[in-house]
Amino acid sequence: MLLVVDAGNSHTVLGLFEGDQFKGHWRIVTSNYRTSDELGLLLHMLLHHIGITPDQITGCCVASVVPQWNPALVAVSRQFFGIEPLMVEPGIKTGLVLQCDNPREVGADRIVNAVGALEEHEGPLIILDFGTATTFDAVTRRREWIGEVIVPGIQLSADALFEHCAKLPRVDIVVPRHVIGRDTVTNIRSGLTYGYADMVDGLIRRMRKEMDEPKAKVIATGGLAGEIARVARSIDLVDPLLTLKGLRAVHRKNMGEAE
Repeated sequence: MLLVVDAGNSHTVLGLFEGDQFKGHWRIVTSNYRTSDELGLLLHMLLHHIGITPDQITGCCVASVVPQWNPALVAVSRQFFGIEPLMVEPGIKTGLVLQCDNPREVGADRIVNAVGALEEHEGPLIILDFGTATTFDAVTRRREWIGEVIVPGIQLSADALFEHCAKLPRVDIVVPRHVIGRDTVTNIRSGLTYGYADMVDGLIRRMRKEMDEPKAKVIATGGLAGEIARVARSIDLVDPLLTLKGLRAVHRKNMGEAE
């Protein structure tokens, strides 16, 4: 079985594949202070919950944008599973051409999202990832990653309002029935969802024009992708497992089919 790990700034998502069969996934808080022993124990409990033992894990692929978290992730793979993890970093096979000024600056999660999308869809593509930051990646029909747009994530924007505006409360991010709210909570929710959706539509329109691809398919992933896709007109589909699928594809390109 293949364990895949997407280590983001706020959360780390773990997924388990047996061949093409998806067995399950978990989301945990990313913590620079968690030791490899703590992480290993947590993983052991998560796997035990679905009847999997550590010796059944035969491969591990990691995409991380949190360098401080990497030593613990590598140590867990070695100590608890007895395998060397495949880290998504410069030099590995992806089948993706990075057409940018400094390929080393491209986040590992950006790469695996593009690889995962190209496994199931033909370019041109625009890939949205709603995380701590929201990213828009542009991929051509020739499998070239040509750049991206980065904006503050929705939750980050909500937290900023709460932290810097004394009378504004912290709110859950859900789409209200009406754009014009009649109370403070609804007002904030409207701005965060409808306002964000219009920003998404506007940026996608500009990206399609600059790519000269007016029909580029738009794929969204990440925790709040579903909420924004309800009101954004330009998102064609939501794939919550896109990053995990991309990690599986990268592992196969580098290690072969055995999992």
